[in-house]
Amino acid sequence: MWWQDEGVGIDIEGNLRELKRRIHRACERASRLPEEVTVVAVTKGVAPSMVREAFKRGLRNFGENRVQEAEDKIQQLSDLRSELTWHMVGHLQSNKAKTAVALFDLIHSVDSIRLAEILSLRTPERLPILLQVNVSGETTKSGFTIDEAISAAQEIRKLPNLEVKGLMTIAPLTNNPEEVRPVFSQLREIRDRLGLEHLSMGMTDDFEVAIEEGATIVRIGRAIFGERRL
Repeated sequence: MWWQDEGVGIDIEGNLRELKRRIHRACERASRLPEEVTVVAVTKGVAPSMVREAFKRGLRNFGENRVQEAEDKIQQLSDLRSELTWHMVGHLQSNKAKTAVALFDLIHSVDSIRLAEILSLRTPERLPILLQVNVSGETTKSGFTIDEAISAAQEIRKLPNLEVKGLMTIAPLTNNPEEVRPVFSQLREIRDRLGLEHLSMGMTDDFEVAIEEGATIVRIGRAIFGERRL
């Protein structure tokens, strides 16, 4: 596979140092511990060599948006497989479910009861998942509506081979992260009502607000690997 970015000129060590500083400051503002926040390095379009470099700098959680790209990349990094945790963070088509359950340790983007049923049938062992909630109601985004989320979670929890660990959302793009704070706080409220553990919310442009609102997982791409050069 042709990788969009081989990482020329990218200072991953420096980027991670700055990311850690920003996470610590966000946690201080929210009276939280930095250890409560897991960074998932999103590697869409990022070469395996850059994943290795991030691994050397201490990262262990990596996220992919597409099953095919993940399959190729994970194979090239097979020597690190036991030391890495792979997250599916993009939209998952049902016809890719069988491949996905073999590749990923956690799937963030379960956006329908039907997909959950297929995953439960396809996985050889109990699979941790997050339910994607379209809190903002944008038609371009997948996920359960706020009104659907509670009943869907209760239904999916009955499936034999899935473990619902928490919720995920993607906030609207904005130049002012404060504008999406209500999106994150609403997801936290739903999570609390369900008694779940994880909140996967916040990306490069808004992760600090997400942490202040309770994110336990942030999905970071550009702040680690730089702008993707298409």
